[in-house]
Amino acid sequence: ERKKIGSLAMMFFFILFNYTILRDTKDVLMVTAKGSGAEVIPFIKTYVNLPAAIGFTAVYSKLCDRMEQKDVFYACTIPFLIFFGLFAFAIFPNVGALHPHAFVDKIAMSLPKGFSAPLAIVRNWSFAVFYVMAEMWGSVVASLLFWSFANEVTTVDEAKRYYPLFGLGANVALIFSGQYVRFVSKMRAGLPPGVDPWGVSIKYLMGAVLASGGALVSIFSFMQRKVLTDPECVDQEKQMAKKKKTKVKMGLRDSAKFLMSSPYIRDLATLVISYGMCINLVEVSWKSKLKAAYPDPNSYSAFMGNFSSATGTVTLAMMLIGRKIFKKFGWKFAAMITPTTIGVTGLMFYALTLFAPFFAPIAASLGTTPLMLAVLVGAVQNILSKSSKYSLFDPCKEMAYIPLDSDSKTKGKAAVDVIGNPLGKSGGALIQQILIFGVGSLAAATPYLACILGVLLLFWYKAVDSLSVQFEEAMEESPEAA
Repeated sequence: ERKKIGSLAMMFFFILFNYTILRDTKDVLMVTAKGSGAEVIPFIKTYVNLPAAIGFTAVYSKLCDRMEQKDVFYACTIPFLIFFGLFAFAIFPNVGALHPHAFVDKIAMSLPKGFSAPLAIVRNWSFAVFYVMAEMWGSVVASLLFWSFANEVTTVDEAKRYYPLFGLGANVALIFSGQYVRFVSKMRAGLPPGVDPWGVSIKYLMGAVLASGGALVSIFSFMQRKVLTDPECVDQEKQMAKKKKTKVKMGLRDSAKFLMSSPYIRDLATLVISYGMCINLVEVSWKSKLKAAYPDPNSYSAFMGNFSSATGTVTLAMMLIGRKIFKKFGWKFAAMITPTTIGVTGLMFYALTLFAPFFAPIAASLGTTPLMLAVLVGAVQNILSKSSKYSLFDPCKEMAYIPLDSDSKTKGKAAVDVIGNPLGKSGGALIQQILIFGVGSLAAATPYLACILGVLLLFWYKAVDSLSVQFEEAMEESPEAA
């Protein structure tokens, strides 16, 4: 059992090490690019990331029908690593020739100012592709591939004991990767004149991603050879039964109908979409203030490195507490903590934004400005929200898949995690776009965003309540999953 749990924890460590570096890098690239800013993020999530996620889900469904699960893992993971290597060593050094700034400038002259964000995606297209691939690493490799594999080889009883602890290694990765990003950011300051500091740092960052990705693939290969064949780690009869079971082949439309006919899957999708929408509503507003406070890519990147390390440290503490929460209070109580955390801290951030003049004397007494106070409160909001997600929301969600049949696990999980996650973020982004066009700016839309956040949280709570009943019933019907 230790061999199995230890290997899974190490896989999660390397996946989140990469995701932290990729997440911090994609934001710096896109937000600080020429003609770009935080207002570009909602457009990328809606018009680039979501279609890419839907396309991947169609491909993934076909792969699951035609290949064994271990081969699907390799077929999905390795292309990501190849792209990140190409971006660092071939694409980024040539962005001057690849990005059509002159062409976009001509188009921009004949279009209203409101088109500046979509045009920024076109003018910085390689950064937009990197942004989507970095986002997809989180939803595909972390949420889908890793947890699908973990759910296949773990019982619910093991999950309750160990899933909250998987994140211990993963959040040590957050701390390490955050400090690595910070180290690379500081290293740029010492480079000689004439050397592109971002070019050097991108190579160091993506080099670490490739090394970590290589370790991830090696551990997965080790588990296929040494863990899944060990009767003490995995029930061999169940494994053979899964391999012998004939796969039901369905097209994308049939898969969608199959999944949406299940209240269980719909509630899981509501959880994921609600999280994506709620976090996006607050996060984009925070990143616009972050760019105002740190317009230089070096300082922005250094701040994000410290932010990731702080997220890892807080999540580490919450992981230890999370195990006790599951044991003492159960699944439903644990699942309620993340929406409560996002609601309370999100409304605090919105209050600080709405009533900035009121908080100005308080900021002055603390030796800072209202802008920096908003940046810090927004950072605390993001840290607490993400730490509660990693330590409680993700384990709750993954436990809910274990009692399901094989098709619901694979295709249901692909639909919920790969489409649901970007659908939630793009849904939040679309709301922001509509409000920006309607009231003129993100700042003016703040009161409406706060109200919408409250409504989304109500749907989230309702889905948790419904799913908790279905989860208990599924456990009773499938005692072998325990």
